[in-house]
Amino acid sequence: MTIPKRQFDTLIIGAGGGGLRAALQLAQADASVAVVSKVFPTRSHTVAAQGGVNAALANVTEDNWHWHMFDTVKGSDYLGDQDSIEYMCRAASRVVYELEHFGVPFSRLDTGKIYQRAFGGQSQNFGGAQATRTCAAADRTGHAILHSLYQQNIRAKTHFFDEYFAIDLISDDKGFILGALVMEIETGEPLLIEAKSTLIATGGAGQLYRTTTNALINTGDGMAMTLRAGIPLQDMEFFQFHPTGIAGRGMLITEGVRGEGGFLVNSDNERFMERYAPNAKDLASRDIVSRAIAIEVREGRGCGPDKDHVLLKIDHLGADVIKKRLPGIRQSSITFVKIDPIYDPIPVYPTAHYTMGGIPTNRYGQIVVPEKESPEVPIPGLYAAGECACVSVHGANRLGGNSLLDILVFGRAAANHIIGYLKENRYHRPLSQESVDKAMQRLTRWDDKSPGESVDEIKNELKKVMEDHCSVFRDKQVLKDGIDKVNVLSDRLTDARLTDHSKIFNTARVEALELENLMDIAKATVVSAHAREESRGAHSRVDFTERDDVHWLKHSLYYLDGQLEYKPVRTKPLTVDTFPPKPRVY
Repeated sequence: MTIPKRQFDTLIIGAGGGGLRAALQLAQADASVAVVSKVFPTRSHTVAAQGGVNAALANVTEDNWHWHMFDTVKGSDYLGDQDSIEYMCRAASRVVYELEHFGVPFSRLDTGKIYQRAFGGQSQNFGGAQATRTCAAADRTGHAILHSLYQQNIRAKTHFFDEYFAIDLISDDKGFILGALVMEIETGEPLLIEAKSTLIATGGAGQLYRTTTNALINTGDGMAMTLRAGIPLQDMEFFQFHPTGIAGRGMLITEGVRGEGGFLVNSDNERFMERYAPNAKDLASRDIVSRAIAIEVREGRGCGPDKDHVLLKIDHLGADVIKKRLPGIRQSSITFVKIDPIYDPIPVYPTAHYTMGGIPTNRYGQIVVPEKESPEVPIPGLYAAGECACVSVHGANRLGGNSLLDILVFGRAAANHIIGYLKENRYHRPLSQESVDKAMQRLTRWDDKSPGESVDEIKNELKKVMEDHCSVFRDKQVLKDGIDKVNVLSDRLTDARLTDHSKIFNTARVEALELENLMDIAKATVVSAHAREESRGAHSRVDFTERDDVHWLKHSLYYLDGQLEYKPVRTKPLTVDTFPPKPRVY
């Protein structure tokens, strides 16, 4: 069949904060930009970020970027690349002021300056007193940022392909990535978008887990596309569980609640975080708080009739503070568990939240792959930014407030590098028809009307397997069983079909393609976790309880065929001294 084509300077896959920040930078530089999004852009998952974006503005307490850098390196359990972390923390203040000029309605102090709140893992003076670094728009910061960026892109005449699903990357005969095959979800019709440069900004893969803060759209599409293109995924064993999801439901209760003064209690009404993190207490890093809650429940100090959660108290803050600073959290609690936190505590338990691994990139947003002569070589014209990318600024554990910063800093950095790349690559390269045909086969495979197993059933089983075998605590046998079960599900997916095509919408085909993506991401996650025999950040092994910097201070690289390689952590910052690994206490 003849596939319609469109040509642009840059194709951006994903319309969250990373994609829109990059698109705006490019459009303002007069590049022709296409943004493909499987949902309307303001429904992208950035909209769900609540607590804020980190920047050492020092509006509330003394602060500077070097302290922010130390906290980020420490929070990463020393697996983060210190050159990228320095770049991000130094750029943070400028990025936030840019947002202010884009029209983001930040909450304000009485002085008129941007309001900042305390968040977990943040300190003054390299591990001293609690820092107040997170710039917030009440508890809807991501919502405010995404809407402002979308409006600015409309003004800049960015071209949007709303409700289009990216099938696969397209290359030429020399392996250059030159766009993607996409499908219009409404009609099921394919469209070939050719581009001189391509940026992947498709977000995370939280739908791997049954209980998650992530929307249904977070299925790791961009990560899976790069895997199929022969590019490895980095550090996929590190998946963050947010300590405070609504118990049994998973909806996010922002760390900003604890930043405003909320605290956790067990069934004995004890503020138990004082035992796990004597200094930071409820504002320790997320991996530490998540494990503490899991231990409290496991040892019988959970709350409720099933003793399966703990309680988050904010009633002492008073109605005025809750209504002003945490209105969305209050509404979520009332909606999902019929509890008004002005009067009663919120039941919470750790829930799948954030993919710290992803597509390996450098601080310019270029996707990089290892070669014998060099630990990383950029792929010309191919970029990634945001949660789907691994720069790596989060290492083994992301600090709250650094995710919004990550997408903004590296979305902008990728766009700036693309502008230079476009000046040197002014013309479209010819596509490989073989590459186009291969992508079309992936799309038409679901047109098969022969009998087969239900896609939904396999997806639900996958999410349960991941929750049972690759969660907050892990060990060798549990992970090995998880690998075996995921492989069985992968084989079953090969024979799955869409049932009763006469009643099927194209959304069902999209869900099948998403499950293919999730299956590859699941394998990457559980195989990488099984291989890493240490405890570091969010990867907590009960059979290897200590961090092992001698053998495991390195990034994992997972390939589509199941092979693992490793590369060194970049421990040398750009301009300052290295922060060497130390015991990580709060």
